Amino acid sequence: MYPANPTLKNKQSSTYDAIVVGSGISGGWAAKELCEKGLKTLVLERGRNVEHVTDYPTALKSPWEFPNRLNNVIKDQVDNPVQSVLYNEGSKHFFVNDKEHPYIQEKPFSWIRGYQVGGRSLTWGRQCYRLSDLDFEANAKEGVAVDWPIRYKDLAPWYDYVERFVGISGRAEGLSHLPDGQFLPPMEFNCIETHFANQVKKNYKDRLVTIARTANLTKGWNGRGPCQYRNLCARGCPFSGYFSSNSATLPVAMATGNLTLQPDSIVIEVLFDEQKNRATGVRVMDAHTKEVREYYAKIIFLNASTIATSALLLNSVSHRFPDGLGNSSGQVGRNLMDHFMMGGAMGEYEGFKDKYYEGRRPIGIYVPRFRNLNAQTKQKDYLRGFGYQGDGERAEWSDQYKRVEGFGKDFKKALTQPGPWTMFIGAWGETLPYTENRIWLDKEQKDQWGLPLVRVFFEYHENEINMRKDIKESAEEMLQKSGFQKVQQFYYDLPPGSAVHEMGTARMGRDPKTSVLNGFNQMHDVKNVFITDGSCMTSSACQNPSLTYMALTARACDYAVSELKKLNL
Repeated sequence: MYPANPTLKNKQSSTYDAIVVGSGISGGWAAKELCEKGLKTLVLERGRNVEHVTDYPTALKSPWEFPNRLNNVIKDQVDNPVQSVLYNEGSKHFFVNDKEHPYIQEKPFSWIRGYQVGGRSLTWGRQCYRLSDLDFEANAKEGVAVDWPIRYKDLAPWYDYVERFVGISGRAEGLSHLPDGQFLPPMEFNCIETHFANQVKKNYKDRLVTIARTANLTKGWNGRGPCQYRNLCARGCPFSGYFSSNSATLPVAMATGNLTLQPDSIVIEVLFDEQKNRATGVRVMDAHTKEVREYYAKIIFLNASTIATSALLLNSVSHRFPDGLGNSSGQVGRNLMDHFMMGGAMGEYEGFKDKYYEGRRPIGIYVPRFRNLNAQTKQKDYLRGFGYQGDGERAEWSDQYKRVEGFGKDFKKALTQPGPWTMFIGAWGETLPYTENRIWLDKEQKDQWGLPLVRVFFEYHENEINMRKDIKESAEEMLQKSGFQKVQQFYYDLPPGSAVHEMGTARMGRDPKTSVLNGFNQMHDVKNVFITDGSCMTSSACQNPSLTYMALTARACDYAVSELKKLNL
């Protein structure tokens, strides 16, 4: 399909112990682990290089230094209708251009991407929560999709391992369904959040309010940070105050002397040897010259992100795998999931007018899941549950000018006074894995590199719709019981994909007939290929998933190197 015929000399110079496709959160971890274990590792990134600190051009700019004062213009909405929903002038350079990187939406689906070294680890939300056996056992207990091939005890030591490196600030709460971790000191509530937490504790036996668990450092950690409370994380942090591949895993990998990092390298196909029943390497196109060459390795980690990884598998066809590499189950591309988000409620509070807050804390509060935990919290009209994220703050001038009457001097003076305290809570809800929610490759339409365009079909089902109703009503009730006024429900009808938590499409499972990967993220069909990005997820839970990707990656690397040493790969 994309011929390349390297000479023997080139083949020798293009051979490594391991190849990692993608340099985002999971790819960076794969690079670190494999390099530290002594493997000569090639990391291929389809986007441009981004050097830590040096390539954060907007990180220290003030709002007035931006031509449009951090607002997007009409051209952004026209050229980037998907990406521009999440970026502004300060972070735009870390998102792809929709016109240059098209895909086909069978139904609205936001595929948010960052093609650069570090990927979306430069722009992620940084909230880190463990999954529990409530999540790992749910499919089996409820007869949904397939069973996870692992349980919490399998992943718990790896959660410990990655948390100790990443640096997660948070507070232990002793919840079995949201396990505690290796925490740095937590960030603090402000006064209205403390009030809300106390009122929830007073009025409910089944729920609590805690501070978000986040990869923002509350003290210096492993030579990084601490967080400066600037809340400008999406611009890149020159203080290394939050975890990213650029600030943490890739520098460690590079320090071993075993890493070769190659940006502007689009992996178009995984090479497969039918005689050995093993992948031999990858075929790569230079993003600028479109020159094609091959790289070879004993083991391959695919970490391009959920949709891109599955698209790569589907594009890697052979006599043995006419429907895509490792796709004998027919599950590659299927079971796409994303958290549905931004349903909840908000309200105002009359008190604490003599209180304010310092700094710009980069995260808010978290209300862990409290539905379908046991018989007492079981819901009749939906499975699984949701967690609320939110924060309390005082109305600023941008809120005040809509409510303050008049104009001129008195109007301006009024805008300098903070408005009432407000509280906002919005949920991230679990989406079940549905086989018809999927991606596949278009047979006719191609991108500028000659690769088939990705088609995406995704829709919510009755379970998510019923959960959404409870999300709004429960949020309203919690605020009302906590003494807030002018409480109103909301639901921002954002397209699926907007949480940027896309998962599934190459799921883990026990049976090769119904899943793509085993319990060590190893392909059932091709033993030397491992997938540890979001595509491996068997269900989505309701927690932010990146911490789980990191733990799965570290565990899979440990297993892969062990198997390599045993000559099993």
